[in-house]
Amino acid sequence: MRKNRQLKHGAKYHIIARANRNEMIFGSRELKSMFLDVVKRARKKYKFVIQNFCIMGTHVHFILEPLKSENLSRIMQWILSVFAMKYNKTFNYIGHVFYDRFKSKIINDFRQYIATFIYIMENPVKANIVEYPEDFEFNGINFIRKGLYDVINPPDEVILLMVPGIGYRLL
Repeated sequence: MRKNRQLKHGAKYHIIARANRNEMIFGSRELKSMFLDVVKRARKKYKFVIQNFCIMGTHVHFILEPLKSENLSRIMQWILSVFAMKYNKTFNYIGHVFYDRFKSKIINDFRQYIATFIYIMENPVKANIVEYPEDFEFNGINFIRKGLYDVINPPDEVILLMVPGIGYRLL
């Protein structure tokens, strides 16, 4: 039996969704863009804030906060299922695209928030894809640096000051 998802009103969550069989479902720029288009549609349908994200080849990370009376599971189920349908239709596949259900962890305090923000930001660096986080196109830091706020929300000033390298081009 699987564990119940921990939910807390007003919480921020570190979300991870992994591809089934560790496949490279986000292996191309076009597939990553397709996923972001689904997220943009979800933002029109549901009320939530994305404070950071990273789309790797086999998985995605978000810092996501549902707003008002929104339901985390409903938001993520919609995003992942709509993307899976588009993905399967694109490649004429059937079956699961994502492994199991998405993982979510409540971010309990500011220190954990900063650590999670940096962890997500540095994911492509640790995977030896880029040298600097802002060089990865499908990363929240890149969007913040470019002032693109259709997927991610503008960062709080404290984030700009506390996260190394994120704010110096914006201030």
